[in-house]
Amino acid sequence: MTTPTLPIARLGDRSLFPDLQPRAYLNHAAVSPWSAPVQAATAAVANDYARRGAGVIPTWIQQRARLRAAIAGFIGAETTDIALITNTTRGVTDVALCMSWKPGERVLLFQGEFPANVTPWQQASELFGLSVEMLPLADFVRSPAEGLAALQAALAAGGVRLVAVSAVQFQSGLRMPLAAMADLCHAAGAELFVDGIQAVGAVPLDVREARIDYLSVGGHKWLMGCEGLGFLYVRPERLGELRPRVAGWLSHEDGLRFLMEGAGHLRYDRPIRRTADFIEGGAGNTVGCAALEAAIGLLAQLGPEAVWTHVQAYLDLLEAGLIARGFVSLRSRDPAARSCILSVLPPNPGDVLGLQRELADRGVACSTPDGLLRFAPHWPNHTDEVPFVLDAVDVALGHG
Repeated sequence: MTTPTLPIARLGDRSLFPDLQPRAYLNHAAVSPWSAPVQAATAAVANDYARRGAGVIPTWIQQRARLRAAIAGFIGAETTDIALITNTTRGVTDVALCMSWKPGERVLLFQGEFPANVTPWQQASELFGLSVEMLPLADFVRSPAEGLAALQAALAAGGVRLVAVSAVQFQSGLRMPLAAMADLCHAAGAELFVDGIQAVGAVPLDVREARIDYLSVGGHKWLMGCEGLGFLYVRPERLGELRPRVAGWLSHEDGLRFLMEGAGHLRYDRPIRRTADFIEGGAGNTVGCAALEAAIGLLAQLGPEAVWTHVQAYLDLLEAGLIARGFVSLRSRDPAARSCILSVLPPNPGDVLGLQRELADRGVACSTPDGLLRFAPHWPNHTDEVPFVLDAVDVALGHG
């Protein structure tokens, strides 16, 4: 099967989203709308299965290998470092279950994290006898130096096996200093697990440069794929420390051989693969794989650096307009700590939900995580939208 030629993606051009209803779609931190190429990719899978049934399997096995390679190239990894997963939580859970824990080891988390990067570690602590501790994010909000000092102090107490953090905080949009955190972890004999769903696709992230040990990413936000398909990255040096506790029938070397090569190949003693994809234990999401390949193809045309710069220009204008209207911005003053999220508190914080509904009625899509008003544009958004958004805010506030 050949990869279809993708249309050209252009910053600030939403022509690849012809069916998108909101005039200003600023909710990519929740779910991205499907582009026309993503729709076409999923339709191609459906049509192929409708025509050929099981005959499509070799074709789509090749597509999965292609997707792993595309993901690896996008984050600076190798293909063998990538496993395809259903969502971010699945990647967190797989690592939490497969690590070679020792009773009493400490796991450091952060208060305010999205629950996907908390609950699996809590469950692992009960199963393996671990100690889960929460550090405050407020130190990092004040400054990266303060946050890193607090992390270093917690690590110095000893016994920390793993630190889990989001690359970008879902509430405030704070971008964490991952490379510095990784260095502190490794100096203390600990590992760094990163939930990357609010970063990868719009915020530049190279796993080698950041020295990340594990990265779990769902594909339906900034990667602009569909729900039900994402990826897990495992640093090669950490692979040998994982136990195949989530392995299934497709985790074995030559796992399909007994179905493809005649009699005599059905065995249960084939070794489990020693690549990250050993966690892909059963049939996967073929539609999701096709969608994510198409979405990453568009993003690769632009590059995360260009996307990030484009979105910062949009947010600069929007933030200034909102502050002039009495909003309080949670966006960091340090450009290195910024993401593609702008979260604000309105002049009347008690009516955030009502304000969000008013904006939705006027064609502005945004969200309200934990009582904040969150705007999250992406590469298709144009700065020409900002006056429209601010006008909608004025009307919603009763100033129009």
